[in-house]
Amino acid sequence: MSDDETWREKAAKAKRGHRPSLKNWERDGLYASFPSFAAALTSPSARPYSSFQLDDGEVLECSLGAEEARRRGAEMSRRGSSDHVTTNERTMMVYPVVLDAKETSPSLFHQRYEASCIPVVIRDIPYGGDVACSSADGRDGANNEDAMDYQEEKKECDNSSSAHISSSSNNNKNTQPAWPAIQNWTPSALSNHPTLSDRPLKCGEDDDGYTIRIKLKYFLQYLQNNKDDSPLYIFDATFDEDKYAKCLLDDYTVPHYFNEDLFGLVGEKRRPPYRWFLVGPCRSGTTVHIDPLATSAWNTLVYGVKRWVLFPPHVPKSVVKGRKLILPGEDDEAIHYFTTILPRMKRRAAQLLQVASRGGREDVLGEYANFKCYEFTQFAGETVFIPHGWWHAVLNVTHTIGITQNFCSKRNFDAVWLQTRSGRKKMACTWLRRLKEQYPDLAARAKELNRRDGFVMWEDDPAEQRRWRQKRADKEKKKREKKAKKQAKLQKEKWGEHRTSERK
Repeated sequence: MSDDETWREKAAKAKRGHRPSLKNWERDGLYASFPSFAAALTSPSARPYSSFQLDDGEVLECSLGAEEARRRGAEMSRRGSSDHVTTNERTMMVYPVVLDAKETSPSLFHQRYEASCIPVVIRDIPYGGDVACSSADGRDGANNEDAMDYQEEKKECDNSSSAHISSSSNNNKNTQPAWPAIQNWTPSALSNHPTLSDRPLKCGEDDDGYTIRIKLKYFLQYLQNNKDDSPLYIFDATFDEDKYAKCLLDDYTVPHYFNEDLFGLVGEKRRPPYRWFLVGPCRSGTTVHIDPLATSAWNTLVYGVKRWVLFPPHVPKSVVKGRKLILPGEDDEAIHYFTTILPRMKRRAAQLLQVASRGGREDVLGEYANFKCYEFTQFAGETVFIPHGWWHAVLNVTHTIGITQNFCSKRNFDAVWLQTRSGRKKMACTWLRRLKEQYPDLAARAKELNRRDGFVMWEDDPAEQRRWRQKRADKEKKKREKKAKKQAKLQKEKWGEHRTSERK
């Protein structure tokens, strides 16, 4: 079998497992129509940041160029207030805020953005920008509660950055980027990697929740040659457990802005999945969602271009998902969400506002009251910070490679604890014991929240333990029955009905 036939067979098998009901992955012809959509987002004249809001009886829309967004982010850091633009004599918020890593210390980020749940794009982290600026902090950013004066902070960051560049020039002539991923995470480099290219990585799940994997070398051939409307997407959380694939950990470092990881107290085996290696073909993506357990997330793009949409936490799930806007027979993958559903959502919001204005009845807006959404384009070298509770979806405008991690810090601890104590009951008990040892103030806060809500921990509730054990037993039984049924079906297909009966 030739290489071309091999990757096609492997990709076809993965697609059958991931979406068995979808017989034609090219049915909507998006391979042909998508390039014009992508070109509009990546052209030199494009304005990557846009906002759409309903406010006080009006539709407010605006868009910003990349440099304009960066200037506004610098101004916001100086004055320490929310960013906004004025359009038609009205004021509207513009998110995410765009920051330069060389001018933003971890303490400033924690105080003004993470603590306030403001989405942010930070530029140049993979090139060492945060290394230079964090050294100017003089303290661990995660434990520093008082932000420095902006001018002094910026001056020290600039001085530190100069020293860092000078030192790099002396050591390696400033030719090596801070992250080896800049050179190692390209389609050609990954396909030629001596060991990584043969590693099977997750590209989906079947209907029973089992992982579907494909070797990276086959997936990269699929990435370059497929014509699917919404292609498979490598979103692997277990690469660090693979003897060879864990070399990816050496290609990047967790940015200083996000180095406080409280879930790390329970250990790698107990904690929920939290980091993913991403390889996405053009047109693939993730549908709209909120990150689990109220965690925040950072996402660094090393190669390619992505398009994002964000919704504040107050926008209802029923609106964000757009289920009522999907016509019979239409798909709801990320590419359909961005090209079809999201424009319909904005038109629907504007139509409802128009009807409400005519009749003088705000209740007509219903779930669309105070509707807001923010779209932006992420380029290679940029890191996106998504605060907990924010809805978001992502579309790969080109082939992309990146890394993302979810985390819990002191700034979002309350929200994470409230969800973890009921969503991960056994782990929450272990976490609380470790917090008592290393962060007694947070452990006291967790107990205070439990008392406030009358919540009983799993290890102190025998009835809950019995329910949990019964639920686990039922789940295992159901899984065994499904597996046996699946194996019986495969055996029948292999032997044929008459030979199966004969063998019995």
